[in-house]
Amino acid sequence: MSTIFIDNKPYDVKQGKNLLEVCLGLGIDLPYFCWHPALGSVGACRQCAVKVFKDENDTHGKLMMSCMENIKDGLRVSVADKTAKAFRSQVIEWLMTNHPHDCPVCDEGGSCHLQDMTVMTGHDYRRYHFKKRTFTNQYLGPFIHHEMNRCIQCYRCVRYYHDYAGGKDLNVFAAHSHVYFGREQDGVLQSPFSGNLAEVCPTGVFTDKTLREHYTRKWDLTTAPSVCQHCSVGCNTIAGERYEQLRCITNRFSSQVNGYFLCDRGRFGYEFVNSENRITQPLIRNQAVEAVDEATLTGHMRKLLADHPLIGIGSPRASVESNTALMQLVGKENFYQGISDNVGFIQRRIVEVLQTGVVKTASLQDIQQADAILVLGEDIWNTAPVMALAVRQSVLKTAAHHALEHNATIPLWHDAAVHEIVQEEKGFLANCTITASPLDEISTCVQHNAPDDLARIGFAIAHQLNGALPRVQVDEDTLANVIDIAVFLQQAKRPVIISGTGCYNEALIRAAFDIAAACKTADNEVRLAYVMPECNSMGLAMMQPPSFESAVLRTTREKNMTAIVLENDLYRNVPTLVADLFFNSVEHCVVLDSLNNLTTQHADILIPAATFAEGDGTLVNYEGRAQRFFQVFMPGHTAIRESWKWLLKMQAVRTGEGNESVYHPEDVLARTEQLLPQFAGITDAAPHHDFRINGQALPREPHRYSGRTAMLSNLAVSEPEPKQDDDSPFTFTMEGYSGMPPSPLIPFFWSPGWNSIQAVNKYQQEPGGSLKNEQAGKWLFAYKKDAAPAYFKDIPEAYVVRNDRWLLFPQYHVFGSEELSAYAKGIRELSPEPYVALSATDAVRLGVTNGQTVAIQVYEQEYELPVTIDRSLPNGLVVMPAGLPGMPVMNWNSYVSIKLTS
Repeated sequence: MSTIFIDNKPYDVKQGKNLLEVCLGLGIDLPYFCWHPALGSVGACRQCAVKVFKDENDTHGKLMMSCMENIKDGLRVSVADKTAKAFRSQVIEWLMTNHPHDCPVCDEGGSCHLQDMTVMTGHDYRRYHFKKRTFTNQYLGPFIHHEMNRCIQCYRCVRYYHDYAGGKDLNVFAAHSHVYFGREQDGVLQSPFSGNLAEVCPTGVFTDKTLREHYTRKWDLTTAPSVCQHCSVGCNTIAGERYEQLRCITNRFSSQVNGYFLCDRGRFGYEFVNSENRITQPLIRNQAVEAVDEATLTGHMRKLLADHPLIGIGSPRASVESNTALMQLVGKENFYQGISDNVGFIQRRIVEVLQTGVVKTASLQDIQQADAILVLGEDIWNTAPVMALAVRQSVLKTAAHHALEHNATIPLWHDAAVHEIVQEEKGFLANCTITASPLDEISTCVQHNAPDDLARIGFAIAHQLNGALPRVQVDEDTLANVIDIAVFLQQAKRPVIISGTGCYNEALIRAAFDIAAACKTADNEVRLAYVMPECNSMGLAMMQPPSFESAVLRTTREKNMTAIVLENDLYRNVPTLVADLFFNSVEHCVVLDSLNNLTTQHADILIPAATFAEGDGTLVNYEGRAQRFFQVFMPGHTAIRESWKWLLKMQAVRTGEGNESVYHPEDVLARTEQLLPQFAGITDAAPHHDFRINGQALPREPHRYSGRTAMLSNLAVSEPEPKQDDDSPFTFTMEGYSGMPPSPLIPFFWSPGWNSIQAVNKYQQEPGGSLKNEQAGKWLFAYKKDAAPAYFKDIPEAYVVRNDRWLLFPQYHVFGSEELSAYAKGIRELSPEPYVALSATDAVRLGVTNGQTVAIQVYEQEYELPVTIDRSLPNGLVVMPAGLPGMPVMNWNSYVSIKLTS
């Protein structure tokens, strides 16, 4: 700790920080633009000037930029000095010289960091009356809108996009007062993290184009804390609603999970909530919609549920509460996962490994702080994009730490100096995948092999780390990489091993565990991460139900069964023939879902389920972290309810006991703990529905909300009674506790004078640090420090290329492969067309070229697709895009034949 003096008041502060960070952490409002906690300091905007004095006798002082001033014991500064204040006021006036007078129509108006800083510096009137400099705006794709005339040259956009996220197609051009931030020419931004520009930019240069299309002032949004639905990472988000439509998703800071950033799929994939494909009313087959009232529906439910044996199909995208309610309704022995045997087996292995407690699971923060990372078989760029972004930060930070070991006078926050010293140096990353990934560019070691061969590499690394484990034969070049990887992992203090289900290969899971267990010593903090397919895949896998093929086998043997399918389009998770066999075998089918799909077409009773924006629930992410999402708005269609409420109603209809309206999310979670002890503690993943502060609930609307009494004036002059929420601590108004709520209950970031997203610094213990009293969910896997590992020794055989057959694997895409986000217009626009990828050697052997159509035969089915030649793909493998609209589920990790079409 160091003692510094700010305006003659002593403060004890941490070393290693810059003065701007310290001032903000102490609650001193000091304006800034170019600095960002995740990006460091470059001193570009000159807005954070303070007066620095040599000692207590110095009365003159010197103007310095606080973001570039290192903390040292005895430092004396003045923020309130008249000269410093005048300088800051002049700087903002210079920056505003060419800024347009368009705040009333600007997308950022009222939630703009530039506005906040202009007010903070006291700049009221403009004295510049001449022609302003103007620029032409660019088309940047479906996600980001560009208004270059609002730019104040803070360089944040380029530093984030190019340096932090690794994008190459956005840069700064020209010089002096004519700098231009954009692309070389119009075109779609190529980075899957481009949406963060809307929050990184302190003005309205880069804004959310999807919000712009149905624009609402941000203070007029009803918001609630939520969790991303589009992969297993579980990024924390804030969802905003207006007129019963979801309008935007913004980042909700969590130091343990996603930090300041989201991927574009998570930020812009929300539009499925507003889809025309939504199920809004209960439907009964062969009966008119108008006739399906509550009584009619209850009668049909009673008939199907009481007179038939039940079987339940759970869902990896439905909440823990909904899966539990279904298990309780049908009985534990009648509850199945709606996924294939192959995936189910791999996920069970993951749960078994993590439940041993031998190795800690890796949070995104752990990954960012890692000093050596091995990715074994998982294309995290496409299956867990924000995890890939965290891996990139690990590589950059490790390189910076290494470079600064001999330059101790340069602090880590000094971004420009650090980049100058680091140059092309990188931290250690071994990326071992089937085919090429953007992460290859920053990797020290790259391996592209068949999944079994990748697993063999993993077991070979484990042998190098622990000679008692079985030796694995690999070729000389691979052995050199194996030895290098093992050396770096052995030397690392914070190694992380990442694998997952993407290759449909269970041996990779075992190999990753062996490596992590062999790395574990008293001197390091090894972590292990397994990427799962969907947002609650881990939660469903922890329930340990049999997979879907077991349900199909049972329905073919037992007659007169009623199946209840929960939020699961089975045609996306199992081959068409298997799903068809299931629906042909059951007598009746009840389907709960939010969107019409192939599965809902088989429903005798179709029930409208709430999306994450319309209900409450809990998800378990890849690391076993249970997190709660909260209802943002009540749907206009009263029939839309959370699936768990519908299932509790079915339970009441079937038994004649109970009332679904008296249950709250934590009540269902308590039942989860009773039925499944492995979920112990999940009830406390977030504060309960009756949580209050000083007797007050929490508002979903900021106190600046302006449209409450006018937004429905076209329907009625009088203000309607506010809707009541009995399942969460929130109100649907601006009334309620106005202070800072617990971190899981933060519905928006706002503080006096801080109206933009930059207000998050007021909620943190220190800028860039944890939220005050942060509660980052509930971990469900206990770490057992002294647990002895039971190593796996079943090593797969090396993959052998066959002359007439190819092994088929999925290729996931950030845009298009995930079910729900594919309904968003921008996501659809960027989704690739179906294709089949072959290695260059295999293409020559078949006599095909890029774009030529071939026929792939998978068992009895034949598909015609254009060829893409992938020079990084190993011979003997073929990959096809998974999950794209119109693409059926394949028998992944099985052999297929390929022939030319006539």
